[in-house]
Amino acid sequence: MNPLFQPRKALSSARRPIILVARYVSLTLGLLALGYAGFVFADSHVYQAVEIKKLERSSRPSKTRKLVEGDVIGEIQVPRLGLNAIVVQGDSPANLRRAIGHLSVSALPGEWGNVALVGHRDTFFRPLRNIRLGDRINFNTAEHRFEYLVESIEVVAPNDIQVLEPSTGRDLTFVTCFPFYFIGPAPKRFIVHAREVGVMLHEQVAKE
Repeated sequence: MNPLFQPRKALSSARRPIILVARYVSLTLGLLALGYAGFVFADSHVYQAVEIKKLERSSRPSKTRKLVEGDVIGEIQVPRLGLNAIVVQGDSPANLRRAIGHLSVSALPGEWGNVALVGHRDTFFRPLRNIRLGDRINFNTAEHRFEYLVESIEVVAPNDIQVLEPSTGRDLTFVTCFPFYFIGPAPKRFIVHAREVGVMLHEQVAKE
């Protein structure tokens, strides 16, 4: 019999195994995706907890050394938003999966210039969607706490690199993708500019 003229029930029976296989493959892929997402979530949170404890226990550095990719610089805090995250040197995908990245071409805390930090909008920088002018930001290193106040918030095009240009003061810039709830690669960048307003040794912080 010509297969084009097979009864509808026969065709349905022939398709059933294919449908079952497709469902099985889809289910398997979905479980793998969930498993990977769970692993990434757990890995990043364990990394954050371990590095924050190390930073809290660390003593004053004995000498200055050149930072390399992945080195921990400190911890960024935005108290009103409950944002607390480790900052590492470099903005590679591996670094941004576990922490906030410091652009190596920008200044470091305590230096004159613009300290540029980048992070994912759906992980560590998600709380920035609620940031306000005047919010306080702390950047804790092994030795100092640097305090900043938010001076401006803007949304720019991805190729607008002026927001990362060196400054003549002691500034801090956050960069993340925008909109925060956009599905897929976001078309804009969300920028937060802050100005340093104080710096203290951790011994001074502990006395407060």
